[in-house]
Amino acid sequence: MNMQMSMSPSPELTRRRKAAMIVQMLISDGGELSLSQLPESLQELLTREMGAIKLVDRETVSAVAEEFLSAVDAVGLTAPGNEDAAILAIADHLSPQLADRLRKQTASVRNGDHWPLITSLPNERIVAIMTSESIEVCAITLSKLSVAQAAEVLSLTPGDRARKISLAMSQTADTSPEAVRIIGKGLAEDYGQTPALAFERAPVQRLGAILNSTKSDRREEVLESLDNDDPAFATDVRNAIFTFKDIVHRIKELDIPNCIRAVPGETLTIAIAAALKGDDHLKASAEFILSNVSQRMATQIRDDAMEAGTIKKAAGEEAMGSVTNAIRELVDTGTITMRTLDEEDEDT
Repeated sequence: MNMQMSMSPSPELTRRRKAAMIVQMLISDGGELSLSQLPESLQELLTREMGAIKLVDRETVSAVAEEFLSAVDAVGLTAPGNEDAAILAIADHLSPQLADRLRKQTASVRNGDHWPLITSLPNERIVAIMTSESIEVCAITLSKLSVAQAAEVLSLTPGDRARKISLAMSQTADTSPEAVRIIGKGLAEDYGQTPALAFERAPVQRLGAILNSTKSDRREEVLESLDNDDPAFATDVRNAIFTFKDIVHRIKELDIPNCIRAVPGETLTIAIAAALKGDDHLKASAEFILSNVSQRMATQIRDDAMEAGTIKKAAGEEAMGSVTNAIRELVDTGTITMRTLDEEDEDT
């Protein structure tokens, strides 16, 4: 008698046994499962159920698989499923004070495991750990992340630092669970809380916005001083600043018609007239605008600019500021994308 014939019909299966069968089928098919995210008690139950499975007839396997697929197809929305997961998922959207208080109430923290707080941080925050902590601590932190998250964090980490952390991974084999727990607790205390900030915008953005509205002479004085004292910060500020003379370098040709559409005709004429009589940078932006509109419109603007005669400096700067404000509004709403200075350098 063959094996298939000797198997008796399977008794009524429990939900646990069905879950174990599905896991066994997925593993046998080469699937990768993140079972470590389950509570240890459930991991243990699942292991025991899988250990109890011996031989199951094809009909029963097919019925369990079909039931599982039907349940998956019926799902229209997935949610965290428990309070801890909900806290970690929504924390970044809450006020910093409430988010910190809720994070400290998760079961994992109460049980001494602070690592879920670390792994749920934005990758930029974890990169801060990679660049600030000891190489050994960074290697352990990287080991606690999922493969996909670890790969992205490593790609965002400066090259030399990333290489040292990768090399230190070889030294983590004998790390004790208690040491990992202590490291996780320390990192959670230093990085797991949302810092209370006095300003919503970064320093570069704040200074860039101020200099955007500052008279050109003073703006150039400040930028020249920054170039001497902090070249890296100066570069970031220049990227945050957008003035009329930046149009030729930062705006794409096809976006020009859209950029000037919201600018009143008289204001545009004054801006072009002032720019054409300004320095080489202003002239370049004016010509860039005129070369990317229809020939009829460009001719009309030139004629009107010539008839406008001499434009007072204050009036010219105000008109050019109106043009750049209209462009910045399009950038802020995502209608157009502004090129950075680095991109402009690569194109030249």
